[in-house]
Amino acid sequence: MFTGLIEHLGTVSVIHCDDGGCTLTISQSAPILVDCHVGDSIAVNGACLTVVEFDIERDGGYFKVWLANETLSRTDLGDCEVGDQVNLERAMGAHVRFGGHFVQAHVDTTATILMRASDGDSLRFLFQLPEPTPERPSLLPYIIPKGYIAIDGTSLTITSVDDAKRTFGVMLIQHTQQKVTLGRKSDGERVNIEVDMVGKYVEKSVLAALEGGGGEVLRSHIQRVVKDTLLNDGNFSLSATTDACV
Repeated sequence: MFTGLIEHLGTVSVIHCDDGGCTLTISQSAPILVDCHVGDSIAVNGACLTVVEFDIERDGGYFKVWLANETLSRTDLGDCEVGDQVNLERAMGAHVRFGGHFVQAHVDTTATILMRASDGDSLRFLFQLPEPTPERPSLLPYIIPKGYIAIDGTSLTITSVDDAKRTFGVMLIQHTQQKVTLGRKSDGERVNIEVDMVGKYVEKSVLAALEGGGGEVLRSHIQRVVKDTLLNDGNFSLSATTDACV
């Protein structure tokens, strides 16, 4: 589990790819390696990856991670080049304050930067999601104004949503611009997106209840809401409503 508060910017120093996937070596990362062990999880641009090797002394502190083909297809990490900086966050400790939001670092998809514009000391960004497919349905139901979203692993507040255009916007204050990679990205570049996992669980629970599964308490609440809505509409009798909800 992560918070979406980026701890450090590392630098991609070595990339090795083959048919099975890709290995990234990320250097200049000593500040987040002081308590590192092989097998630990580090979020790299918002993707939870396993440390397979590290050395806190060499190259300013480096670590290696393996990217499976699934990770490469879901994230922007396949676009990385040697010298690129990446957002880094260690898995959350139980003793620390929770300052962002619940982030699994399981990237859902990528989005494309359509526009960036200055707004005083802040930067506004507009992103577009890809066309939905049966394998990867639309994420727009989980994106709402003033809700939260993880972009390249950074916890940000959504400022606007346009479902018809598949777009949403965020704003970066000056402090955040200096601490994460997004402030340096340009129009047309991709970013990793992880939407609200709580919304996904709620949706699944509600759908299960409507289809006859799920807990009886949730099912009875949904039936009552549907019944009250139909009664308030004035076009249905109580008996018809009751029959429809049984």
